[in-house]
Amino acid sequence: MSVERGIGKVPERYRHMRMEDLVRETERVRARLGDQVAILGHHYQRDEIIRFADHTGDSLELSRKAASVEAPYIVFCGVYFMAETAAILCSPEQRVIQPVIEALCPMAEMASRKQVSAAWDALSTVWDEPIIPITYQNSNADVKAFVGERGGAVCTSSNARRILDWAFSRGGRVLFTPDEHLGTNTALEMGLSESEVGVWNPLAPASPETFSECRMVVWKGFCSVHTGFTLEDVARARAEHPGARIVVHPECPRPIVLASDASGSTSQIIDVVAKAPAGSTIVVGTECHMVDRLARQYADKEIIPLARRECGSMGLTRLEHLLFALEGLASGKAHNIVAVDPDTAAGARLALERMLQ
Repeated sequence: MSVERGIGKVPERYRHMRMEDLVRETERVRARLGDQVAILGHHYQRDEIIRFADHTGDSLELSRKAASVEAPYIVFCGVYFMAETAAILCSPEQRVIQPVIEALCPMAEMASRKQVSAAWDALSTVWDEPIIPITYQNSNADVKAFVGERGGAVCTSSNARRILDWAFSRGGRVLFTPDEHLGTNTALEMGLSESEVGVWNPLAPASPETFSECRMVVWKGFCSVHTGFTLEDVARARAEHPGARIVVHPECPRPIVLASDASGSTSQIIDVVAKAPAGSTIVVGTECHMVDRLARQYADKEIIPLARRECGSMGLTRLEHLLFALEGLASGKAHNIVAVDPDTAAGARLALERMLQ
């Protein structure tokens, strides 16, 4: 991994600008840059960022967009693994900028290539069949590279079932990193039994023999936003909003998914809300910036957060950071360029391209 790090904090003048001034200046410099820049924003970003995004989406949608936009500069408003993915998928001539390069996904930091390689080696001692590694998009480039080099693929919460179907069709067993809950929820919904799904704890690995009968082993990683929802939250929503539909993200633990009416990726949740008839009440269990935005966008429906859970990493990016990044590009001084070393990028690209095929 190679990252050209710019100024860690924006200059003083940006921090003291009023929001209306930030908006006006961002509009000005954005217009000046024209088609030289494409701004990508994940659904969990703040409204002040989303209003300037040329493209919004979940991880899968933004991966596809990063591979297809033609602007010389891609400004990615999200967390680091997303900007890394954009840098891997875009053309060599393009540059990816992350306004706050310190915005890391804690889940992605829960699995390193060294740890995944150790798990692979251990499972290889008890599994005769091929091991098909699958990594959630919420992983760093070195893990994606390991997966790609060994014939595996990346998945997102939108396509995890399709990717796991592909993996099992190859006649092997699956090592799934780094989200325990997405992996478990998807596997059980595909018909695997609980005894066929094991959990690998990289901090205290069990004996490989523990997993000899498992068809799939999931990594003990998690999203702090989605594991923060509780059965008490679900019970309270049922009591306070009788007849409401509860929809949660599959990064939630299994009991929360089972207690809800549906689960889906951010884009799938948005689709549920969009298609619900006027007057509907929908309780949504995901990051609160997106839920608040849906409530404003669909004012003819009652959209309520299951509980207010904010992704601190996504929330790090504010308008002053985006403005600083854009003004840097306009003056020929790009800050926070995200790059991935060629060998790592080559392996990671294989895993990403298998997902996108």
